[in-house]
Amino acid sequence: MLSRRLLRVKVAKNLYAHLKSGSDNLKASEKNLIESIDKAYDLYFQMMSLIVEVARYAESRQEIAKQKKLATHEDLNPNRRFVDNPIIALISNSDSVNDILATRKLSWANQYDAVKDVYNRMLEAEFYKNYMALATATFADDRRFAEEFFTWLEQDEALADVVNEMSLQWCDDYGFALYMAVRTVQNTKQSHDELRVLPKFKSDDDLAFARTLFIKSLVNYEDNQEIVDRYTNNWDVERVVFMDNLILSIAIAELTNFDSIPVKVTLDEWIDIAKYYSSPSSSTFVNGVLDKVVADLTAEGKISKSGRGLL
Repeated sequence: MLSRRLLRVKVAKNLYAHLKSGSDNLKASEKNLIESIDKAYDLYFQMMSLIVEVARYAESRQEIAKQKKLATHEDLNPNRRFVDNPIIALISNSDSVNDILATRKLSWANQYDAVKDVYNRMLEAEFYKNYMALATATFADDRRFAEEFFTWLEQDEALADVVNEMSLQWCDDYGFALYMAVRTVQNTKQSHDELRVLPKFKSDDDLAFARTLFIKSLVNYEDNQEIVDRYTNNWDVERVVFMDNLILSIAIAELTNFDSIPVKVTLDEWIDIAKYYSSPSSSTFVNGVLDKVVADLTAEGKISKSGRGLL
């Protein structure tokens, strides 16, 4: 399922796009937010189907090799362990996966070279060589291979570039989608006759969280910026990048509008997001400003948390 971290990133990116575009259409921007979240979930299925496409490509290569005029014994009797992997078969035959692929028009059909290149790189990977060299393979071995395949793809920058070119909305979703694929494989048991895909959200509240955070951040952006200005007036304005201000504004919106989310969770999340999506020094800057913001807004009664362990 899509994590709250990913939803926060989606809110930040869509708020950035809205503000930079000069748009005054909140509904349109909210729709873009929802579409970007849906597309992140699409990528999970797109990546799950990749292992199937690579296996099909591998099988096609084996069939071509059998047609050689001087086919070797290996050509005529290929090692089919990867091609016949039961986890891959489960994904390939999954109604849950295939329905989403068809409904959302997801496919690798126009990415033949990308599939071929992944296959060729996989042939040189240690996890593939070790799997194919096993004397016999248990279901645990088959499952481990599928896990290692998706984990290995996280470091495949060439494929990540291809995915980003397939959809601009998939930028930065690559790692999240592969993590979900790994989780899906880990949850698979030999007795399963249908793949148990992860739901889009862990909780029914998650979509409402993203929409509310986006709307509150946008509607109250100027007010929140005034709060930020209190604690940054001693900073060189040129050093305070736009993304830092935006992150601080969203963090304030979360602190003041979600009484069930602990302050520490909000701070940890946005400080970490600043580390990856703003400047190298942003996490330290955001941390310092938010510490002061939390102290003062709590004293003013604008941050109020309910429940045990939420302060």
